[in-house]
Amino acid sequence: MRKAKKFSFLILAQGLALMLLAGYSFYRVEADRPRLELKKQMVRDWELTDLCLFTEANYTRHLTQADRHTPFQNSPLAFEHFPSGSILLPPEALKR
Repeated sequence: MRKAKKFSFLILAQGLALMLLAGYSFYRVEADRPRLELKKQMVRDWELTDLCLFTEANYTRHLTQADRHTPFQNSPLAFEHFPSGSILLPPEALKR
């Protein structure tokens, strides 16, 4: 079998898999609605406020609680210890 045929078969198989996953997600939306409503009610009852995006460091867990100097507690010239710190903007950039 030629490489081009293998490649086209692979692309077709992945396209079919993507279509099946998309169809399944539309099917599951209605089935999962009661569970999502229960979770919404739980958030309202417990008065949860912040979304935890990263679990590594306190200044990436709760962006509202971080100040400008928190990532540099060891030294202002220290490298970032956690990968999520390089993804997030500094707090002053978030206020704009």
